[in-house]
Amino acid sequence: MQIRSLLSQRIEAAFTALGLSGQALLQSASRPEFGDYQANGVMAAAKRAGQNPREVAQAIIDAIDLDGIASDLSVAGPGFINITLAPQFIANAATSPQPSVDPQRVVVDYSGPNLAKEMHVGHLRGTIIGDCIARVLESLGHTVIRQNHVGDWGTQFGMLLTFMAEQEEASDSLADLENFYRQAKQRFDTDDDFQTRSRQAVVQLQSGNADMLVEWQKFIEISMSHCQSLYDRLRIDLSDADMDGESSYNDDLKHTIEHLDSQGLLTESDGAQCVFLDEFKNKDGEVQPVIVQKSDGGYLYATSDLACLRRRVGDFKADRVLYFVDARQTLHFKQVFAVAAAAGISNSKVELVHMPFGTMLGKDNKPFKTREGALVKLSELLDEAIARASKLLQEREVQNKNPDIDDAELAALAEIIGIGAVKYADLSKNRTSDYVFDWDQMLSFDGNTAPYLQYAYSRTRSIFTRSGVDASALPEHVISEGEPERRLAVAIAGYQDLLEQVALEGFPHQLCAYLYDLAGRFTQFYEQCPILTSDDAVKTRRLTLTKQTGDVLANGLTLLGIQVAERM
Repeated sequence: MQIRSLLSQRIEAAFTALGLSGQALLQSASRPEFGDYQANGVMAAAKRAGQNPREVAQAIIDAIDLDGIASDLSVAGPGFINITLAPQFIANAATSPQPSVDPQRVVVDYSGPNLAKEMHVGHLRGTIIGDCIARVLESLGHTVIRQNHVGDWGTQFGMLLTFMAEQEEASDSLADLENFYRQAKQRFDTDDDFQTRSRQAVVQLQSGNADMLVEWQKFIEISMSHCQSLYDRLRIDLSDADMDGESSYNDDLKHTIEHLDSQGLLTESDGAQCVFLDEFKNKDGEVQPVIVQKSDGGYLYATSDLACLRRRVGDFKADRVLYFVDARQTLHFKQVFAVAAAAGISNSKVELVHMPFGTMLGKDNKPFKTREGALVKLSELLDEAIARASKLLQEREVQNKNPDIDDAELAALAEIIGIGAVKYADLSKNRTSDYVFDWDQMLSFDGNTAPYLQYAYSRTRSIFTRSGVDASALPEHVISEGEPERRLAVAIAGYQDLLEQVALEGFPHQLCAYLYDLAGRFTQFYEQCPILTSDDAVKTRRLTLTKQTGDVLANGLTLLGIQVAERM
């Protein structure tokens, strides 16, 4: 049940009945005394009609049909409408994701590491943000086509294959991809003969030389195994089946250029093939080219991404294509989308969206690196997160927070908390912003953190452990009584709306903020409403609300790609 959509429809129907135009502009109330929701669109509608906003707000309240939906409507301030939901209406809301009324086919392009190197912290954001949105979309019944557009082609692979051919034990050398790449790059930069042979290897690879392709495939498999081990640790829903390497478009690049030419879009400039579109002008008003083929016949990222779109729109029949790629590529995607539209590769029925994200920073407000200035390997970051979480849990055990936890459970908890903390610290920030990586903050059991939410979930489970009540035997719906119960029930009822918003806008921090608010309301409920000492009817009602809270917390954290534990 989409509460916001329902309320907006009813309010806007009242607008129409009163001869007004506009949108309800519905949002959650900022304070309990303002009800549960607040409609802010009355002032604009009244201004257009030349009427008094408060009088118009009252007229809308008199005209609106919210019978059985709202228990109270009131005018506030210059013309806001405060809406308090009816207890029975709240009780009937679903506590798990419901199928969208408009299911779509959505291609989600995320992660995309360069297979020449090991994954580092720079790959974290695109990987976990894209994974979260893919999970949310699937939870709402959309068909999600995951695409991991890995870098597995080009000059660097000629360099690596040439270097690999010189190694007696290439497989052992590749165990440390980063070191292997560093050595190969040093040879490429300092040895002219090696560089020449590397470029020849690229030509052989791109022309389909069988022996070269066999060696290339070995390298790709080893490199992808590195990636997959990290995906598994991070609980990322990507596998070999989702791999969409640059190499897979090699044969279609020529056809893409031919298609652009057939549409009359190509212009030769300094020997390169370019597309000139009026919307891309510099400060002097000169149209800037989108280069799709270099003067030496080589292709660019724009060419590859246009070939991607030919497949995603033509073969996959996508309704939406979402790209989770960092903000530095904003102009690139604007150009690719514009060329695709001009060439008829995409059309008005397909939504192409670049979902940009900012950079992970160190405490010096510079990109997060080691003390030596190198990018932090993602595997090492996760190892440190688990080690820090383990130390934290041991300290809590000493303080008798976990007196009976054994070593195996402690190790499992450390992994759940450590990796969850790293992911949540990122996902809880607006993806378009840079953020500062802070171990102490992310591993805290207080505030908007994964440990806090994981502990909130385990608290709901501990209540059932102590009660001896079978949670599955509780009623599915209960009517809340009293303000703490009602505020908790309203938050639970708003889960579907929140997921629809995240699926539309692609901001995981909205889901994090919702879960944090839900956990806070549960804490207030827990402190103000005795559960286990109440009489049977009250206990059943409050246990049901407790179960619903735990279910939503677990589901929401799962959609973020974060595990929960039955006890902490």
